[in-house]
Amino acid sequence: MKFHLPLALLLLTGSIHAQTITTSGQPAQLNIRSAGAHSIRITLKPISYKDAAPYTPALAIRKEAAPEISIKELHGPLKKRVGNMLVSIRPKPLTVTVTNNKGEKVQELSFQENGNITFPIDDHPILGMGEGGPKPAAGTNWRQLPVEFDRRGRLHQMLPRWQGDAYGSRNPVPLLVGTGGWALFVASPWVQVDLQNKAQGSFIPTPPAGQGGPQTQTNQHLNQGKGLPPASSFVPGLLDVFVFDAHDPLQFMQDVSILTGPAAMPPKWALGYMQSHRTLEDDAQMTGIVDTFRAKQIPLDAVIYLGTGFAPRGWNTPQPSFDFNPEVFKRTPAAVINDLHNNHVKVVVHIVPWDRDKLPSLHGSIPLLSYENPDAGHINTYWQQHLGLMNAGIDAFWPDEGDWFNLFERIKRHQLYYQGPLSTRPNVRPWSLHRNGFLGIAQWGGWVWSGDTESSWKTLETQIAVGINYSLSLSPFWGSDIGGFYPNEELTGELYARWFQFGAFCASFRSHGKTWWTRLPWGWGLHEMGPIEAKNNPLPSELNNPAIEPVVKKYDELRYQLLSYNYTLAWQARTTGLPLMRALWLHYPQDEQATALGNQYLWGRDLLVAPVFQKGATTREVYLPAGTWYDWWTNTPATGHQTITRKVDLSIMPIYVRAGAIIPLDPVRQYTGQPTDTPLTIRIYRGANGDYTLYEDDGISQAYLKGAATLTHFSWNNEAKKLSINTLRSSTNQPAKRMFNIVLLPEGDSLQVKYTGVPVSFTF
Repeated sequence: MKFHLPLALLLLTGSIHAQTITTSGQPAQLNIRSAGAHSIRITLKPISYKDAAPYTPALAIRKEAAPEISIKELHGPLKKRVGNMLVSIRPKPLTVTVTNNKGEKVQELSFQENGNITFPIDDHPILGMGEGGPKPAAGTNWRQLPVEFDRRGRLHQMLPRWQGDAYGSRNPVPLLVGTGGWALFVASPWVQVDLQNKAQGSFIPTPPAGQGGPQTQTNQHLNQGKGLPPASSFVPGLLDVFVFDAHDPLQFMQDVSILTGPAAMPPKWALGYMQSHRTLEDDAQMTGIVDTFRAKQIPLDAVIYLGTGFAPRGWNTPQPSFDFNPEVFKRTPAAVINDLHNNHVKVVVHIVPWDRDKLPSLHGSIPLLSYENPDAGHINTYWQQHLGLMNAGIDAFWPDEGDWFNLFERIKRHQLYYQGPLSTRPNVRPWSLHRNGFLGIAQWGGWVWSGDTESSWKTLETQIAVGINYSLSLSPFWGSDIGGFYPNEELTGELYARWFQFGAFCASFRSHGKTWWTRLPWGWGLHEMGPIEAKNNPLPSELNNPAIEPVVKKYDELRYQLLSYNYTLAWQARTTGLPLMRALWLHYPQDEQATALGNQYLWGRDLLVAPVFQKGATTREVYLPAGTWYDWWTNTPATGHQTITRKVDLSIMPIYVRAGAIIPLDPVRQYTGQPTDTPLTIRIYRGANGDYTLYEDDGISQAYLKGAATLTHFSWNNEAKKLSINTLRSSTNQPAKRMFNIVLLPEGDSLQVKYTGVPVSFTF
């Protein structure tokens, strides 16, 4: 065939100017596919790499879409729609620009010759990036440093680490939430995140650590790969990045949930109060403390026991151990646990893993899959060592340490404590509380606490920002040690009470710390502080304070009054990806003042929580977004889009309710499963239309996975003063008839409604 000269020249010119795509100096292939309804996955891989994309346990197992763009060379600018996004690609350097359906720019990634990925940043805060914050420089007074909420302004080395001071453990996640309307998650490789430049951020691939062998309990103080992906997963030039359109934050959170697996529903009891114990006397003390809770009518759902070695005398022989401590258990452990169960508390035990000699790795699934090797490191093999505890009646686990595990093993450990208990008790929801976590643990029921923090007012302030960022980028369930772990002279009854108030609005509601009697609700009213477990301790003059216990009891009872609201939030976390503790950005993305705040948050959609973190505070400044907001304690309305000053005393932590909110309010129970004949109160806050779906299931079993739940929808027409109730789904375990006590606020008008499941409407 002969070409006309112009056509021949055109083809020759095109071939001359075609850019071969490379990565780390190797010929490469660029694949771009739809990831979720509002996200795409960009994979740049050496041609020699044959898998479609690198593996990471952070992502749920699901069938992926085929690449809609798959190229090895670029002849010039390329534009193509990928899912709901418009993708533009240009060469030199290889740059991918992502735009949404509205024509709004989402993000732009430039793949640099040095292996870095750069992206523009704007004037809006960047949030997320996992749990924790910066490590203070040696000799720095961290109590005087500003709190890091916005992640801009520094190089994040993204090193997982144990850390005390104000932040607690660092569990980094390379999921950046740009509140200007974008989010990025680097699935592979591990990266440092450089946000020092005001206009441009960089992802810097981190090669495997030194050749010192695997991290162990002995060398865990070194950074030789602990918490990072295994060295075998690192392929030079292999880059895998998710780009999310976050102009609508709710759509972003939904996509993250789908990609990483929907959160497992916790057992309802896990939303109750948990009391942690350290140095134990004997089993009589264990049951006696629960008796005291019941006598004082301070609600309680679980007791947690530390292991020996972490305290002079714990529930077991010196850790790591699966054997009950005979110095503590004068009766058989099963009998003691049975007594605790009869007093309506669950029993949770602290557990640490074997070192590498007995647990060389963590891998596999439960039950064992046909192709898996059931060696000492297989989680099914390791789980068998827990069966004696399960047979004795232990309900849940507190897996501590394991900092020496690599990232994949850390996620696998969450899987162990989810699949393991289910293999033993197939229809009972597991629960575990971990020190370490990463994106993707929610599908394994992942709960994390912030580790061993100092008792200080600065720590309490910082934990608010830590919890918000964690909840945006790791899992929906988080909490901190109420009172701080390391006591000192700064720990007082006042600090404990303020922390307890904050803890009542965290998923994990647990008091824990050294010199542990001071973490009992009545501990500050005693004349002694119990076993001295630290070098620095509270001042004895702070004891005999009768003012603390009533405040603590008030917020404990409030937690139980919000049981139906909180349990519905757990269901929302599963179905929408929204956490319980929410950045204001999630519901007010256009409000720059709200977006920048890291010292207050939304609890669900409708409650705004402003913890008090200043010693001796008599006021608390609270920013209210647009709309009308009601003071929880007085029902006084306030106009939003402004900062107000709320007077406080020790009994008041400011809480505000959005106009149009519909809030279920339970009677005060002493434990979450306590039967009651008192009707569920439904509070309606006037001033705007509202709707609310109440989620109910048995709170215990796995039947929810098959849809065994009742969804009751409430709709409020503010102008007509009309409430409509409709059952969206009904489970056989819910009563056919029930009473609702409907209260209209701020007036306080009320109606008793007998609801039979048939749609009903009525007017105030």
